[in-house]
Amino acid sequence: MASLPIQAVVVFSKLGFRRVTLGSSFLSIELSEIVNQGKLVSDHFIIELLSKRLEVGESKGELGFILDGFPRTIRQAEILEGVTNIDLVINLKLREEALLAKCLGRRTCSQCGGNYNVACIDIKADNEKPAMYMPPLLPPSHCASKLVTRTDDTEEVIKERLRVYNEKSQPVEEFYRKRGKLLEFDLPGGIPESWTKLLQLLNLDDHEDKRSAAA
Repeated sequence: MASLPIQAVVVFSKLGFRRVTLGSSFLSIELSEIVNQGKLVSDHFIIELLSKRLEVGESKGELGFILDGFPRTIRQAEILEGVTNIDLVINLKLREEALLAKCLGRRTCSQCGGNYNVACIDIKADNEKPAMYMPPLLPPSHCASKLVTRTDDTEEVIKERLRVYNEKSQPVEEFYRKRGKLLEFDLPGGIPESWTKLLQLLNLDDHEDKRSAAA
């Protein structure tokens, strides 16, 4: 499952929802090593962090939340059912060749922390799939010479992540499909194109239009 674009975070926050992502909380050396090897973090750590985050959100009066990239296994999904109620699961799907290129293209400015992507995805149409174009997200000139790559963004590690995903995470799709909660969305291109179509699918395009008009 792909991560939510920043526009999604903005609009859902307007609805009173908050994005909950666990990756930024994994600060210990042990967990960093696990992530760098392309493996998944144990359920014990994930559920502990998630439960605390949901408790904080509830105490602040949040109306809902978005879990980004979780659950990834059947076990996690089962535990999550006992922690909170999930209304909808959106599976953002991206072709593997495009996903690999985007992961390899990720860059971060070592000075300001800005996130960029130097990969330009230009896949031609064939008999089975439409064409796909995703332009690079290039840094401003003052960041261009300060870009660094994540230590785990190597082709070997990324392919291992995909292997783990196929083995452990795809059954989660069936878990929520059987419960009538799964919405599958094939990303048609870059963020602007994909985000507009996803809003329409969720019947939230009117909300985004109103937000833009008020801005």
